[in-house]
Amino acid sequence: MSGSRTPYSEASSDIAARDEITKLLRRFGCAQIGFADDYRTGEVLVAFQHRGRRMQLRASAQGWAARYLKEHPYNYRIKRTEAQYRESALSQGQIAVNSILRDWIKGQIMAIETGILSFDAVVMPYMITNDVRTIAERADQLGLLPGSAA
Repeated sequence: MSGSRTPYSEASSDIAARDEITKLLRRFGCAQIGFADDYRTGEVLVAFQHRGRRMQLRASAQGWAARYLKEHPYNYRIKRTEAQYRESALSQGQIAVNSILRDWIKGQIMAIETGILSFDAVVMPYMITNDVRTIAERADQLGLLPGSAA
């Protein structure tokens, strides 16, 4: 997958990205940090707790793979089957989303530490409500924002 325009197509280690996410969150005072891969939905989940508040971030490896495949469609010159090519894109997506999450978290922590944004402004959409959904999911379900699903 070289020579690509797709961001993070050259990312090489989900383990290194997760280790750095853990270090960033721990340095920021977070506890109970965990990762989960949902291979059915193609999502990566980062869950953590900060000062008693639980949060979770989800990122779509399938979304990344769809973008990659749009920019690099399968063709006869590829020395794999189309199914193998699609599986390879999804595997790279699993790696890429960890790196994207690492960079996003690093940027958000920097925004909080420099006073550009408050902690609540950054993480509120990802806070877990009493019904174990994020505030963003709950707002979407209730139709609280224009264009939401309800």
